[in-house]
Amino acid sequence: MRVAIDTRPGGSTPNEDWVAGTPNLAIVLDGLSTAGLTTGCRHGVPWYVVRLGSHLVAALADPERSLPEGLAVALENVAAMHPECDLANPGTPSATVAVLRQQQGTLEHLVLADSPIVFEGHQGYSVITDLRVDEVLPDLRAEVEQHETHTPQHREALQRFVRAQRQTRNTPDGYWVAAASPDAAGHAVTGITQVDDVRAAAVLSDGASRLVTEYGMATWSEVFDMLRAGGPHELINSVRKVEATDPTGRRWPRYKSGDDAAVAFCQW
Repeated sequence: MRVAIDTRPGGSTPNEDWVAGTPNLAIVLDGLSTAGLTTGCRHGVPWYVVRLGSHLVAALADPERSLPEGLAVALENVAAMHPECDLANPGTPSATVAVLRQQQGTLEHLVLADSPIVFEGHQGYSVITDLRVDEVLPDLRAEVEQHETHTPQHREALQRFVRAQRQTRNTPDGYWVAAASPDAAGHAVTGITQVDDVRAAAVLSDGASRLVTEYGMATWSEVFDMLRAGGPHELINSVRKVEATDPTGRRWPRYKSGDDAAVAFCQW
């Protein structure tokens, strides 16, 4: 498996996405925004995603360990690195997870929350994602989307939304992300695909996939053409060009003008 990777922040703040690729593994993490709220942790989301990603690569180097088992081990290891923080805080640093691992003639996938894996098959495209987060608090989400980004009204609505969202995070009635407890690993979407059925695959944070899913400015076929022609760098450039035409979110309401983006492009 040949893996090309890139990640880029969406603005002037530190990048909260993380990506890695090896000859048999591709991982993308998308750190959840704190919206300026406290988290109970002194380290922050960028610190968290770097350490979770590194421990996840190490855990999944063992081919006998399943993807959920590897994620659970990584979550435990990172939690053990900062026991002085309030890891029970519902806003503790957290992230979405998307993993693709090749095991001989098969591709194992794991998706926790809305960072998708897209397979280019011989007959079309299939998207593996976990959109439970979209079912949570639709009224508060709509309130955020009424306001242009970079306004006090938008910031206040976003903070109300995130506060309420945190109360449903990693609960049976809400949605699941990687945070402090290894239990979240058992709620991931997993599966197996035959390598022979796939021409290529893209592991993406939603900051990159939104060119198709949110903005509707490309098809998956066009995305894979971009990836072959210019690699992940070209895809992220295309996202930024589209966002630059709508800097305040009037055409495409969103949480911030530009989201962090991460891409791992896998070919065989």
